[in-house]
Amino acid sequence: MEKIYQKLLSKRTKERSEQAILWIALVSFIIHLLVIGLLHFNIISINKSSDLLENPIAAIYTPFSFILVYEVYLLIYYLPKSTSTYISKQYEIIALIIIRRLFKDLSHISLSSNWFNIKDDLLFTFDLIASVILFYLIYLFHVQRAKLYSGVKNGKIISSNISKFINAKKWVAIALVLALLATAIYSFLNWSICVFQQNETNTVLFKNINNIFFEQFFNILIIADVILLLFSFFHTDEFHKVIRNSGFLISTILIRISFSVDGIINVVLIISAILFGLLILVIHNKFENQIANEIKAGNEIEE
Repeated sequence: MEKIYQKLLSKRTKERSEQAILWIALVSFIIHLLVIGLLHFNIISINKSSDLLENPIAAIYTPFSFILVYEVYLLIYYLPKSTSTYISKQYEIIALIIIRRLFKDLSHISLSSNWFNIKDDLLFTFDLIASVILFYLIYLFHVQRAKLYSGVKNGKIISSNISKFINAKKWVAIALVLALLATAIYSFLNWSICVFQQNETNTVLFKNINNIFFEQFFNILIIADVILLLFSFFHTDEFHKVIRNSGFLISTILIRISFSVDGIINVVLIISAILFGLLILVIHNKFENQIANEIKAGNEIEE
């Protein structure tokens, strides 16, 4: 198992993947721009127009999509190393999905005095505000993660032997890498079929291009999180840790549900998911500090 893990999720593999994705993102951006240019000058033509082929700004959508896939890989990479880092990567991914959606919507917004009466412009406004709120919530989440690690570094938190749990997380991470590759290939092939076949079924299936790949992958992620939650009971039965792990699972489920709705409900669900995870981590850290203080007080009495 360790050999497979090192091959798929080692630091060297991560660095190589990063370089490959950056080059793919750059080339895809140039190709997208070229296609838009060829369409603009009527050198080529397509049967069905697309928002992604009307404005050069929309070309940013394509490299962003590849970068997001790499962010999913990083999520898996950090899974065996830190649960809180793994969760923060989920939050970063959903925030980047909204940023990517802004690039797509920015290419066809209507600048008029009736801004708040136009549905697309209103949705763009919601996403713009949501991206700032999410950025700040993720910052607060990172602050809480730093406090937790600071406690561990200073010896305030007593750690237990969790080697078996870490091995379980490695197995799950390996499975997720394979699922990532399979889902990415499946989503790309289905999207390609949708582009070349103009039937109603495919139009319904891909009515929201922002959900391609991520909707399916978050389904897999929920299953993985449930497995990890069950395995976590083998190494700890502390109430606050059980609540933390369960809360993170609920947060992931809320993010997945957000893919099923549009508009303001989508934004509210995403913000609620990250806010819920943040509050869970804040309360968990307070529990850890309280336990550490009790242990310290007990040691001083014994001395």
